Amino acid sequence: MTTIAPISQTSPLGDKTVRRIGFGAMQLAGPWVFGPPKDPDAARAVLRRAVELGVNHIDTSQAYGPDLVNELIAEVLYPYPDDLVIATKVGGTRDRQGGWIRASRPEQLRATVEQDLRSLRLERIDLVNMRFGVGGSEPDPVPLAEQLGVLTDLRDEGKLDLIGVSTVAADVIKAALQITPIAEVQNAYSIANRTDEPVVDLCREHNIAYVPYYPLGSAFTGGPQALAADPAIASVAAKREATASQIALAWLLGHYDRMLLIPGTSSVAHLEENLVVDGIQLDADDLATLDHVSHLGAPGF
Repeated sequence: MTTIAPISQTSPLGDKTVRRIGFGAMQLAGPWVFGPPKDPDAARAVLRRAVELGVNHIDTSQAYGPDLVNELIAEVLYPYPDDLVIATKVGGTRDRQGGWIRASRPEQLRATVEQDLRSLRLERIDLVNMRFGVGGSEPDPVPLAEQLGVLTDLRDEGKLDLIGVSTVAADVIKAALQITPIAEVQNAYSIANRTDEPVVDLCREHNIAYVPYYPLGSAFTGGPQALAADPAIASVAAKREATASQIALAWLLGHYDRMLLIPGTSSVAHLEENLVVDGIQLDADDLATLDHVSHLGAPGF
């Protein structure tokens, strides 16, 4: 197996310290994040290799599968390493056809956390994100205070530790901070989609970890292929003898010292490609070149 250096860069996540490149488990499920993985053995191998190479931050969800990804994580990694931080998210679930539906009422949020605990074989989840906007763009009728209130109740009961928010605007984060400490924000953001820059700035102001999803773009914006076709990224990639995706991830690491990456994959080779990114140091000329990257918006998921 390829020998590569373990991840070295670390950053605070609430009261914890994690390596800045973690693992997003969404791609371990079947197509459209529904059903079992196409190759369960490959999925198991990715999880094992991630931990071997120093990953100690895994992002998952009861909705992935549903339950199947959580169960796979527990099967492969339980009993968990002492320093492993597992983050989940609540606010949405799946119907029988795999569609995404809102599940944001307090009793639904509590039920999702309880199911996460069972499927992950945990007594306490390290971090739970309140995910907004699942199942449509219409406003959620449940008040923010009720949603975060049930999460703080679960924290007081010892069933979760840290609370985060996902797919949120700056005004919602400010309101959330009036209710409870927020450990992380998880929004769509990348070198080619910087529309969330005001939220990144807000996280800097409050020392909140920022976890970008779609860090390499999405299928709607061309994904890694679009990054590779961008002349600015291609130029820096050639200079650094790296892939376009590696440069895009390295740019994120350099943009904010509490930016935490959770790129997902079902391939060990792709995993290893992602995990060497914290060794890529971009200089001022690189960053100036990358300021010319074409900006493409990315819808939330």
